[in-house]
Amino acid sequence: MASLSVSRPSHIFSGRLPAHSKPRMSGPTRIRMSLREDGPSIAVVGVTGAVGQEFLSVLSDRDFPYRSIKMLASKRSAGRRITFEDRDHVIEELTAESFDGVDIALFSAGGSISLEFGPAAVARGTVVVDNSSAFRMDENVPLVIPEVNPEAMRNIKAGTGKGALIANPNCSTIICLMAATPLHRRAKVLRMVVSTYQAASGAGAAAMEELELQTREVLEGKPPTCKIFNQQYAFNLFSHNASVLSNGYNEEEMKLVKETRKIWNDNDVKVTATCIRVPVMRAHAESVNLQFERSLDEDTARDILKNATGVVVIDDRESNHFPTPLEVSNKDDVAVGRIRRDLSQDGNKGLDIFVCGDQIRKGAALNAIQIAEMLL
Repeated sequence: MASLSVSRPSHIFSGRLPAHSKPRMSGPTRIRMSLREDGPSIAVVGVTGAVGQEFLSVLSDRDFPYRSIKMLASKRSAGRRITFEDRDHVIEELTAESFDGVDIALFSAGGSISLEFGPAAVARGTVVVDNSSAFRMDENVPLVIPEVNPEAMRNIKAGTGKGALIANPNCSTIICLMAATPLHRRAKVLRMVVSTYQAASGAGAAAMEELELQTREVLEGKPPTCKIFNQQYAFNLFSHNASVLSNGYNEEEMKLVKETRKIWNDNDVKVTATCIRVPVMRAHAESVNLQFERSLDEDTARDILKNATGVVVIDDRESNHFPTPLEVSNKDDVAVGRIRRDLSQDGNKGLDIFVCGDQIRKGAALNAIQIAEMLL
């Protein structure tokens, strides 16, 4: 059998990901406290993908307690060995029976896999935390950012034998609402305009590899390899590759609109978005314009954000230092800066902010693990 090592510090599975995608080196080896008889049994679905690998990284970083862990993937990956926290595991083919005895399943294998196997897992008493878009707009499935709306899943616990589905929001939504929600709580957002600058990581490990390859090719004067996207990505930017709908918005933009309304439990909030792919490896950036019902000056907003859980403020006007994707890569916190009054709106009822967050981490894996922690 092929053997893969996923022990710290690297949790990368296939070949190699671009350098900027690799987790930072950790400090001295420490005794792991996560393998515990009183912990839940967990399964990672799509363990060979970029987010699946990040699941393992975050589980390890946060010492998430578990008594057993299953590594699940497609038939072509079954039988390979993977090392996690100094223990060897054999990757198993995903089947409905994979969830027998599993308390929590972390899914990141695409919507079609979630639709097929999510309900099968729930029927076996498993609580599924799903990273796809399959169930996000289902009114019976909570869509959760733990810092924003933990109450949406208050009646769900692992290990009770009662299965449930919980949806992880889209990465752009998570990164945006981590910053916008604390301000929304104070002054109530009436309208939000979001422009996103989205990294290759949002399209998976293969897109990250293609961006690195294209960069070398273009610098060497060669035509770029365009397999993941149908146009040059290196030294370029273009409209997000999601399908364009009849209203002119693409699916990524509509996710931001619909998911914000569901998470905030406010169907009246006006949201519009423009989503762009930029040649950045693994962290998204977003320009967010907010219109409020009540006055909120920029100094108060800055203080609110400085005290918000999971948010760090980088807002140094004197040195022109604000959030960048590189600064937040492999970081848990979402960074916010460029906090300023919107001069096009009267009074203090409008603000502009700039937000950066690691798409694979807080935008996907970390958010899911935080949900799982709330299930314990």
